Amino acid sequence: MNVYPFIEAEKARQGNVKRACELLEVSRSAYYQHRTAGLSPRARQDVELTERIIVVHDASASTYGAPRVHAELRAQGRRHSRKRIARLMAAAGRCGRTPKRWRTTTVADPTAPARPDLIGRDFTTAATAVNTRWCGDITYVHTREGWLYLATVIDLASRRVVGWATADHLRTDLPARALSNAVASRRPDRPPIFHSDRGCQYGSAQYTRLADQHRIRLSVGRKGQCWDNAVAESFFATIKTELLHRETWPTRTAAHTAIFNWIEGWYNTRRRHSTLGYLSPAAYEATAHTSTISKVA
Repeated sequence: MNVYPFIEAEKARQGNVKRACELLEVSRSAYYQHRTAGLSPRARQDVELTERIIVVHDASASTYGAPRVHAELRAQGRRHSRKRIARLMAAAGRCGRTPKRWRTTTVADPTAPARPDLIGRDFTTAATAVNTRWCGDITYVHTREGWLYLATVIDLASRRVVGWATADHLRTDLPARALSNAVASRRPDRPPIFHSDRGCQYGSAQYTRLADQHRIRLSVGRKGQCWDNAVAESFFATIKTELLHRETWPTRTAAHTAIFNWIEGWYNTRRRHSTLGYLSPAAYEATAHTSTISKVA
């Protein structure tokens, strides 16, 4: 029996060639060989390249657009133009997920001591050594049990999440744990700057004491200016678009586990970052800035 029409039908319906080939006990190479019979060499190359694009796109949980797929294929030694990859992705019905901006939960404390802005919207990586400038913020995740809050500490040089914590509350203990985790994992050899918004947690006496204990210089952006903490905002837009808003979370534990897997198993170690020349944060630290790292857990 000729099974290839059934595979074509499944591909048209769900775009899942791999599953159809497994069910019909046909190798994908045999299917593509059959499909490309009679095609020109260029067309056969497009079919083969489309298959590789789909593998990369699936590995990213369908989040990569053409630029990151292009970077991943180049890392594998396959050089194709970005326009060609974009064309083949569109033909295969594949696209990336674009982050959106979300409202923040910042509540300023008018009695908090005034602090300077030591960053000044300078988020460039080239002139910044790892472990010298950090930033962070707090966001929220809806679960059926109630809100789960996430606090982060991000290295501005490598865009790596060097500390994070979750809790069912917005008390200062939450960002304090994130900062303590960052210090424990990185052990900076000189006092870093930590930049945040004017949230009451970051201006509290408890947080100030913790920063002083670890010789961390606190920096804050201007009131009502989300772009003063753009890297932290961008990270939250990414994690919400690529993970948190794609599923319904039954429990806080389930959401926490997913956040752990995404940050430690994907974002820090594998996800290609446009600001880093499409390297992952870990690869960026390992290749270009190894000499600036004192210790990475």
